[in-house]
Order: sequence, then structure tokens, then C-alpha cells
Amino acid sequence: MKNKLFNIPPLPAVLFAIISVQSGAAIAKSLFPALGAAGTASLRIGISAIILFAFYKPNLFKITPQQWKLVIPYGLSLGAMNLIFYMAIERIPIGLAVTLEFIGPLLVAVFGSKRFVDYLWVLLAAAGIVLIAPWSNNGIDVLGALFALLAGAFWAFYIVLGGKISKIMKGGDAVTTGMLFASLLIIPFGIMGDGLSNVTPTLLSLGVALALLSSAIPFTLEMKALGQLPARTFSILMSLEPAAASICALIFLQEYLALNEVVAVIFVVIASAGSTLTTKSEA
Repeated sequence: MKNKLFNIPPLPAVLFAIISVQSGAAIAKSLFPALGAAGTASLRIGISAIILFAFYKPNLFKITPQQWKLVIPYGLSLGAMNLIFYMAIERIPIGLAVTLEFIGPLLVAVFGSKRFVDYLWVLLAAAGIVLIAPWSNNGIDVLGALFALLAGAFWAFYIVLGGKISKIMKGGDAVTTGMLFASLLIIPFGIMGDGLSNVTPTLLSLGVALALLSSAIPFTLEMKALGQLPARTFSILMSLEPAAASICALIFLQEYLALNEVVAVIFVVIASAGSTLTTKSEA
């Protein structure tokens, strides 16, 4: 049953993961006033670890030294990416944060590319990023933008390490073990920030929904996809993140798209479709 539940082809798996994460981001931001960024991240990652351990029941004693060498930094990069991203969207709009964060995966795609057509898809996705990012807004919180860029760097590490660990370890076990180390990294920040002391039954239930949408489901789907897709293809597909973030912001936060943002969405969709069409020949 466990394998059947996530028996989804890699391309739809990435798309479902993107939608799930961006829907969860809307829930996360609603928790910031009560829990803060660190408290919300702690609640999300901590509950995700519990859910995944209950579901996959990995045997930590059977993990080999080679697997430990990859799964520990994988989990730490996963935790850092999420904590710093939440610190970013606490200061700047989600769409802008996701756009800046995507620079990390975009660089993975550029450095991993071997054919001219791959550069065309990357350039088209990059054009979409330029259009969707409000660079002319002088009121942008600089620290928030820097947090988003740093989260993108950890996102790049997550992609590279995820691709490697998926080749030597079962996806569910890798994600679950990685989430354990992500929790060990994040929870101390949540405790120090005093956000976890404000948790109520209602906030806890929202935390469970957040954990499922933003961590447990998408990270499992992404790990499956990383094991079957080239890192650069996965990275270009993730160019849908800024578009998905803007659409979810429209649905959940009533944030409307400007004309240049609509054009940006078209660019990244075309880039993602192009990378999808070339995946079969690369695999």
C-alpha cells in the first residue's frame, strides 16, 4: 500500500509536490502572527517527521555509513531551506520570495546542462523570473530578499544531495531520516523564539495540515522524482514554483497578477513543458 500510494510518474509527482507546497505556504503565513517563522517551521517539520516515521517506520540501525554521509547533510539542508524561507516570507511577499529562491535550482540547471536546448529552457525560465520579480520596488525588505536567496542556495544543495541519496536509499527512508535531522536543526530555533509556547489545539491542527501539504507529501514525491529525473530537468520543472506561488496567493490571499506577472507565468510554463518533452530522451 505504501508503494501504491506514491506510485506516481516522476513528472506528475513534481507538479503535485509544487501545488502542495505552495498551498501549504498560505497556511504557514497565517500562523506567523501567533508562532513566528521559526515556531511555524518547527511545528511543520516536527509533525512531518512524526507522520513520516509512523508511515515508513525506517530502521535507523540498518543505515550504512555511506548513506549516513549523504542523508545527514540532506536533512540539514532541508531544514535550513525551510527555516530560512519562512524567515524570508515573514518580511517579503511569497511570490517574490519564491522567485528569488528559485535562483538556486536555476543555477543547478545551468551547471548541469550539456546541450544547447537545455540552455534555452533555462534562459526562458530566467526571463520569467525577471518579469515576475518586482525589481523596481524600492520598498523591498533587503534582509528578506537575502533570506530568500540563501534559502535558494540550500534548495540547490537539497536537489543535488537528494539526487545522490535517492540512488542508494529508499525514498521513504531517506525523506524520513532527513526530516529527523531537519527537526533537530529547526526545533531549537522555535524554542528560543518562544513561538511553540503559543500552540493551541486549533494551531496544532493547522500544523498537521501544514506538515502534510508542505513537507510529508511533497518531499516524498520529490524524492521519488529525483530518483528518476536528471537533476537539471528536476530543477527546470521547479521553475513552476513562482507561478504556483502567485496562483495560490491569488486563490488564498486574493493577490492579483499584473500583466508582466501573467507573461512570466506563460514563460515558465513553456520552459517547464519544454524540459518535460526532452526528459524521455535524457532518461
